[in-house]
Amino acid sequence: MRKYLGLLLALLFVALAGSAAFSSTPGELLIWVDETRVPVMLALSAKFEEEFEVPITVQELDFGDIRSHLAVAGPAGEGPDIIIGAHDWLGELIVNGLIEPIDLAAAADFEEVTLDAFTWGDTLYAVPAYYEAVGLIYNKALVPEAPETWEEMREIAAALTDREAGQYGFLMQMPDPYHTFPLFSATGGYVFGEHEDGTPNPLDIGLNNEGSVRGLTEFDRLIEDGLLPAGTDYDTMASLFNAGQVGMIITGPWALGDAERAGIDFGFAPIPTIDGGQPKPFVGVQGFMISSFSENKILADMFLQEFVVDTDVYLEMFSMDPRPPAYKPALAIVSEDPVVKGVGASGAAGVPMPSIPEMASVWTAWSDAIELVANQELEAKEALDAAVEQILALIKQ
Repeated sequence: MRKYLGLLLALLFVALAGSAAFSSTPGELLIWVDETRVPVMLALSAKFEEEFEVPITVQELDFGDIRSHLAVAGPAGEGPDIIIGAHDWLGELIVNGLIEPIDLAAAADFEEVTLDAFTWGDTLYAVPAYYEAVGLIYNKALVPEAPETWEEMREIAAALTDREAGQYGFLMQMPDPYHTFPLFSATGGYVFGEHEDGTPNPLDIGLNNEGSVRGLTEFDRLIEDGLLPAGTDYDTMASLFNAGQVGMIITGPWALGDAERAGIDFGFAPIPTIDGGQPKPFVGVQGFMISSFSENKILADMFLQEFVVDTDVYLEMFSMDPRPPAYKPALAIVSEDPVVKGVGASGAAGVPMPSIPEMASVWTAWSDAIELVANQELEAKEALDAAVEQILALIKQ
């Protein structure tokens, strides 16, 4: 007998009759998830309904639409009880009063970085589902073992690069702050510092500190030495890698399906160290959150903590989308999967991507700075100083 059974039975007396709910309705649950999670949530909902006779509706939305729809539908009383969402939505959702804190009983069974990603101050706001991070993807036919240091990587890249033949030792997409950040963070760069309570401080920007300048200088050196073509975009990088013409790239698990279909025997390793410092990629985490406008907060909490938090459920989600489960018992079972092992090793050193609304003021100026350096128009320090000045001006508006 589950601990909430008595409360559930009480709630059943106030459950509304009729068709499936398309807004939060007392005694029923409405769950918004994207296409990937629908089959798992439907099966789990059927189990929940069978055990407790509580109707559940699983509604499919495009992942990118869930946040904006909640912002409109929630306050209007037409939103869901539970959503799937990304951790970098957190600041906006909390500031706008859209989601509830969660006291996760099994918190010790989750990867720490996934809890950190959904924590604001000292408060957790989601049950983490899975996580992802970029790393060094390498073609084992060209690079049998992943380099451990940046200088080793440069030596391998130089030996493999023949630009006239369209052969490259190393490529990364640009101008792309997300994929370039590990170079910044390896030697002490960061985006936002923290207040004393652990929340991000948007006026403490570390994108032009010594570590960040050092990282972007290494990026610049690859271009100056002819090892990295300026203007390389994702499609070019991925297509060349899948054609067997690139030894190493920096990207994430989303690129590996195409590489596998192309017959590439690849490895996934942490990005090599720079000056002995381990690059810290952004870690992206997705998780389940409870709407502040839910009519069934206790029911929703029970569904998440006693039904979703289950090894078999996490393994089923992994089978639909093979990214490392945030739940340690499931992660241990799939730990030998090469993608899981690679993302896990890279993500273990990573940091959650900042989730405060001010992050929206960062991307363009940061990207512009990388592009100016890639095009040999500015040195790293000058470009980053200008970017931080622009970012601060936007944040202070």
